[in-house]
Amino acid sequence: MARKTATSRRNAGRKRRSGSSRRAAGTGRRWSQHVTEHSDALTLDKGVFTLRDPKRIAASLKRSAERSRRRKSSPFRSALSMLTFYINRAGKSLPASRKRTLMRAKDELRKQFGKA
Repeated sequence: MARKTATSRRNAGRKRRSGSSRRAAGTGRRWSQHVTEHSDALTLDKGVFTLRDPKRIAASLKRSAERSRRRKSSPFRSALSMLTFYINRAGKSLPASRKRTLMRAKDELRKQFGKA
């Protein structure tokens, strides 16, 4: 039979907390929106991810990346990572048509930076 350690005796009878129950209700929600709006990576034009034209999305991201002095990597990497971040955080709630537009914007971004 295994002996109980001092820590296990001290914690006996206590319920184990999950990560989400430690936070107060509402805290940590929409953190990706906060990152998109207040990140040091890029200062984005308002509504850039709601545009319908992949060329306009790519042009806006390129412009933001080239103007930004807060980015840590190349303008191309910063723009592409912000677009990828948005696509990944939207996840399953992103409609297929919207995802297609954003994926085309990735291709267009590569073209505009001469990385095709």
